[in-house]
Amino acid sequence: MLKFLCVLVGIIAFTNGSNSDLPAVTQITEPVDLAEGPIWDGRKNILFYVDILTGRVFSYNYNTREVNHVTLNGEVTPVILTLDENLLLVGLNRDLVALEWDGTNELVQTKVISTVSQQFPGSRFNDGKADKKGRLWIGTVGPWVNGVLSPDEGVFYKVTKENLENPSVEIAPVNNSNGLAWNAANDQLFYIDTNSNQVAGYDFDLEKCSISNHRVVFDLKYHPELAGSPDGMAIDENDNLWVALYGGGCVIQVNPTSGELLQTIAIPARDVSSVMWGGPNLDILFVTTSRISLSEEEKLKSPAAGSVFAVTNLKTKGIPVFNADII
Repeated sequence: MLKFLCVLVGIIAFTNGSNSDLPAVTQITEPVDLAEGPIWDGRKNILFYVDILTGRVFSYNYNTREVNHVTLNGEVTPVILTLDENLLLVGLNRDLVALEWDGTNELVQTKVISTVSQQFPGSRFNDGKADKKGRLWIGTVGPWVNGVLSPDEGVFYKVTKENLENPSVEIAPVNNSNGLAWNAANDQLFYIDTNSNQVAGYDFDLEKCSISNHRVVFDLKYHPELAGSPDGMAIDENDNLWVALYGGGCVIQVNPTSGELLQTIAIPARDVSSVMWGGPNLDILFVTTSRISLSEEEKLKSPAAGSVFAVTNLKTKGIPVFNADII
């Protein structure tokens, strides 16, 4: 049971009990409609994230707690770091855009570097990350029509310097291409198509840049105690997965080798969209949430929904994300 602790200048702290040895959940930003795509830049101690439907890319400065944003013309997600600390890659509708922004100043420049899914004009980018060699793995999701997701209009792509004009299709069709993570050895890729309610695992060949041997490493149908569907995902130093459950009000920790549910962290928002390890020691789990599907009454009951939260005291930490090197 979540216990309300305090309100300090709009920052709300929550905990799973009075024992300070337990994980603590703290609201660190004001709510937006659909926060998503968190990525930690340890070079600047900045967490980037987006508000998908308003086209806003946000930066949260860990040192100063300052939040800034720029607005692009369309639906945005994800944000991916590059070798240039002032250049981000952003999914903007079906375009992959190079965004020159340092997280504080005004927008300098944007440039479309690739466009995908011509066969699905209503789709958009959704989640993506760079692998150890800087190649980009990124997926799309189809449109919602009358509140229902159009099936089989998502694609999971691989983008390299060599195939910018025609990124290769790695998995298709998918419905809602979502969270992905590599293990520390970089020989396993974990991937979520949200509508499957599963986390999939693949053998990953770093040198050949290929995936094979699909299998299910976690299936929500065997956990009736959990609500919602798997969304964004991160991995810790012990190769355990942390999965946001959209509609489930929590983040779960999963052992992908055994399929065991290790831990459930309640979040004070029903729709939990994604997770990312960050902080100077990579021991803070940043969690994005949404309020876009809540009624006005539900928003009153969950005023923190749509915020970014920081979960601490988890007794583990993440591994650094990789920077894209495709332009």
